[in-house]
Parts: sequence; structure tokens; C-alpha cells
Amino acid sequence: MSAAPQYDTLFRRSERNPILTAADWPYPVHTVFNAGATLLRDGTTLLLCRVEDRRGHSHLCAARSADGVSGWVIDAEPTLRGDADAHPEELWGIEDARITFVPELGKYAIAYTAFGKGGPGVSLALTEDFVRFERYGLVMQPDDKDAALLPRRIDGMFALVHRPIADTGAHVWISYSPDLRSWGGHRMMLQARRGSWWDANKIGLSPPLIETERGWLMLYHGVRQTAAGCIYRIGVALFDLEQPDRLLRRGDEWIFAPETPYETEGDVPYVTFPCGTTLGPDGDTLNLYYGAADTCIGVATGSVREILQWLDRQGDDGSST
Repeated sequence: MSAAPQYDTLFRRSERNPILTAADWPYPVHTVFNAGATLLRDGTTLLLCRVEDRRGHSHLCAARSADGVSGWVIDAEPTLRGDADAHPEELWGIEDARITFVPELGKYAIAYTAFGKGGPGVSLALTEDFVRFERYGLVMQPDDKDAALLPRRIDGMFALVHRPIADTGAHVWISYSPDLRSWGGHRMMLQARRGSWWDANKIGLSPPLIETERGWLMLYHGVRQTAAGCIYRIGVALFDLEQPDRLLRRGDEWIFAPETPYETEGDVPYVTFPCGTTLGPDGDTLNLYYGAADTCIGVATGSVREILQWLDRQGDDGSST
């Protein structure tokens, strides 16, 4: 009897998973998940974790590690919390940060979801040290989320990837700005498929785009609605470097999905939701930081080269949408 064919494994979970839970926090919290990620100048991994309290409100808290897996040093109090007095759109908290270092500014740009009476919207803040923050406020009106800034300008303009909700569905868009405040030139990047696809009807950006020699590599989440609830899985697509709204390749299959108990059991079961990656010194090793079941944080390691090779074998030009 022949063995069943094996699917490609593009990300391998750390044996230490989950690497961060509410029990690790220096102050009382309910859950920690959906962490933005970056490498600091000294090589330290910084995660900006979404932390939910027992009211159901979220804030952001930084955790730092020398190896990106263990020995986490967590800020003793919230690093960035909603400021409803100055920003009423943050009345019910702030969530799901994506971090991009922008060399032109010499600062980290944090795109996050502000949650207020109008619904979720995209806000932006800049920082040099994750201690002091320059808030730009709401840059994309509700309902909009899952946003990240590109690290460099495109044709002289800053570019923001985000996911507005519209009558046509939940698709990934890109918008442009000369100053990070006024945004326009909105274009759809990636459309949710229809029918029985794993990413039908609702998709969104996961970590910030990764610049490669072949194009902008996007890891995105697709939401499959089933009779038992939703399943959040991860797929991959590639876009032109100078025209990032031009799709080059899109994988038909998902590449990472809930499997382990900490991903299938929790506040929101069957969720793997990455918000950040870090790239190793070799320019290839990719650490993917993800929220598991909206309850804890895991990390999985992959290879940019292997993902691109998989796209060559398994992907298409997106015409199957």
C-alpha cells in the first residue's frame, strides 16, 4: 500500500510554542495575540503584542528577546494604549499592529486598528524607540483594518496596504500619500476569491510585505466560513516591485493553518493570524509571529527562497479569482 502524498511544509513551528501567553505578563491580562514584529538595530527581536483585558479592550505591549523565541522581557505596563480623549476613534482600544522600519524617516511606522463607535479604522504612529510615539491618528476610515506601510516610496509616494470592507467584499487594497496624512490613488491589490475556495469572500494582509529581488511577497489570511465557524489560514502572493498593485503570482492553496491544540482551542478557535515577520542575517530565514486562537502567540520558521519556489510550482497569475 503506497504512502499518501505529502504536501509541502513551508513553515515549521517552534518546539517552544506557544512562546508567549497571558501567564507571562507582568500585569493582569486576559489574552495576548496578533503581534507585530521587527528587528531592532542591535539584533533584538521586538514584538508589539495585542493584549486584551477582561473588559474586552485591547492595547499594545512590547516584548523583547535576544533570539526571537525565548527569554522575553516584557514592558512592565502597556507600551501604547488607546487615547480616547485625543483620539475618540480609540475609545474601545487599539489592536493588531504591523511594524515597518522606514529608512528615509529613520523611524518605525506602526499601522494599527483603532476601535471606536464608528467601527475599526486604520491609525498610524511613528517611533524611534518604542517609548515615545508620534500619532498621526486615523488615516483610513472605518470599516478598514489589516494595514501596513511599505518601507520605501513608490513613484515618490508612501504606500499603505489595507483591507476596507465594501459592498463588493473584503479585499486587499493599496493607497498612496505624499506625507502620511492625505491618502488617495486607491487601487485593489488582491481580490478575495468566490465559491468554495479557502480564501473566498474575505481576505486581509497578514505581516507587512517582504521586498525580494523578484517582487513584494505578501502573506495574507483567508477566512473560510463553515457550519462550525470560521477558519483563518495563510496564503501567499507576489507583486511587482515598482507597481505593487500588479499581481505576478498567487498560490491556489493555503500554506499554513491551525493544527495544534493551542491553535484550535481558545477564545476564537481555528485561527492562525500573523501580524509580523523578521528576516535572518542570511536574508532568507523568515520568522513568522502569529496569534493562535486569539489566545496566545506562536512562531514558525520558513525560507523566502522556498516560498518563491513553491509559488513557481503551485501559483498562477491570479486569473482563478
